[in-house]
Amino acid sequence: MKLSKNLDDSEIRCKCGCGLQNLSRYTIEKFQYARDFAGFPFIITSGCRCKEYNKKVGGVANSAHTPNAKGVCQALDIAFKDSSQCFAIVKGLMLAGVKRIGINFDKHFVHFDTDISKPQDVLFKY
Repeated sequence: MKLSKNLDDSEIRCKCGCGLQNLSRYTIEKFQYARDFAGFPFIITSGCRCKEYNKKVGGVANSAHTPNAKGVCQALDIAFKDSSQCFAIVKGLMLAGVKRIGINFDKHFVHFDTDISKPQDVLFKY
């Protein structure tokens, strides 16, 4: 099912097979804004995660990829192939108003989340 013009629910489903796919509407809107800005397809490497799968992949206990108290996930990881793509993704996210962005240069992905319970106005490296 389409969540936005360029995001399908199958892309954000927990990879353990449990079916978790409840991404916040706000996060979807930020994704779509950045995608429209960048002008190239985004490949999601991680979307929603159940607590068990999050632990298995080494995610932090309070990861924004896992459901919050309202049962929604608030994070996506987007693959990039080179520094130009990384820049376009990050710039699009910042223009969309995202205030939490992480970059993993070794694994070539940009993390973003919309979890306001975490520190804001941060750019971090994995």
